[in-house]
Amino acid sequence: MLTPPYSDLTTRPTGSLHVAIVGGGITGVTLALGLEARGVSYTLYERAPELKEIGAGVGFSPNAEAALKALDPKIHAAYKRVAMPNGEDYFQWVDGFESDKVLYKLFLGEQGFQGCRRSDFIDELSSMIPREKVKFGKAAKTIEELRDGRVRLGFRDGTDGVADVVIGCDGIHSRIRQILLGEDNPASYPAYSNQFCFRGLIPMDEARKTLSEHRASTRFMYNGPNAHSITYPVSKDLLNVLLVISDPKPWNGPDGKHTSRGRKQEALDAFKDWHPSVKNIVDLLPEEMEKWAIFDMIENPAPFYSKGSVCIAGDAAHAAGPHLGAGAGFGMEDALIICALLEAADNTPASKDDRSKVEMCHDLLQVYNDARYERTQWLVKRTREAVDLFQWKDSSVGNNVGKFSEEITWRFHKIWDFAVEAMAEKAVWDFHVGARQARRSASLGSIKSNDKI
Repeated sequence: MLTPPYSDLTTRPTGSLHVAIVGGGITGVTLALGLEARGVSYTLYERAPELKEIGAGVGFSPNAEAALKALDPKIHAAYKRVAMPNGEDYFQWVDGFESDKVLYKLFLGEQGFQGCRRSDFIDELSSMIPREKVKFGKAAKTIEELRDGRVRLGFRDGTDGVADVVIGCDGIHSRIRQILLGEDNPASYPAYSNQFCFRGLIPMDEARKTLSEHRASTRFMYNGPNAHSITYPVSKDLLNVLLVISDPKPWNGPDGKHTSRGRKQEALDAFKDWHPSVKNIVDLLPEEMEKWAIFDMIENPAPFYSKGSVCIAGDAAHAAGPHLGAGAGFGMEDALIICALLEAADNTPASKDDRSKVEMCHDLLQVYNDARYERTQWLVKRTREAVDLFQWKDSSVGNNVGKFSEEITWRFHKIWDFAVEAMAEKAVWDFHVGARQARRSASLGSIKSNDKI
């Protein structure tokens, strides 16, 4: 567990900050590019030999696009270069069990929620990061707070790195979360959600033989008992297919992994009583494929995201299932807040702020924690609930179209209709004014308390 800082907070003046970003997924890379655009010094550490994303497709909702634009318009432009427009600007839910009829359509906004291949997006972004600012083969092992207030990161290859702030963007299996909360803390580890999925990228020519042109060109979800399926295009040549199946049994992946080898027959068995249109979608998948367990952080949520000069963001802080399509977007929101706060701290001259650099780093990460905790924990909870809606397990809703549409609409709009730039502006104000005043009040309280002794 990260030990309390023992630095002398009065010895290190304010000045240029250096940031260590641990993890080169979507959150870490967008954070790095946001800092690059703001002239804040950073190093991105990635345990793999290259930047790559696990998974097939991803789509970004309006809040995520707003975060990308605010981080740097060039990041948003990179997304648009690889995004595939939907045939219609609607997310459509279908009775996949009996009728194959569209139950509900939700407007996405003009050309909203476009899908792309995760790997294509990361490839675009990685080309924008200066090579000298990325270090590969760096698996985090330890964190040590130095006497001057900086933080030393130790890696499994025996090397280390020093920074003023460490940001763990190292995903659902986050080592930084384990260090921050303690290896014996249940909140350091995700839990199985009792759902697993099969996913695949299907050549569009093959998909069109099974689905209509309309169904292959737009985002659809097929609902039914104890399972659901999602399809959407991620390029002109590929359709993303995701099958989510509820599973009451414990997950027993090999060597504790969240993936195992799966067979198409298992998916066919799960959908054997469904409408032929859905069984045809399942049949598009290969005979052998990976089976992915869906883990999240709802059972033992992280009680906080920051401590001292270390914080966690994205899935490392608040991993949720894929069911509301918001996890990556919320990681981008995290990245925007952190970038805005680091820029504010980095550009504050010592003559205008009586806090030391270490105090400023601690304050900005605490402001980040306070700004993001409630919204991100809401997502983890509501994502779990969404599965029950999609799979007709919510007894108060079932397959009632009116109730379903009401429940789905407010959840998605809570995610989408969020003023992400206003959130960042408020966080910067809290850093400059609120946190500074709180620190002064605490100092005055300590002085008064000592006077009484």
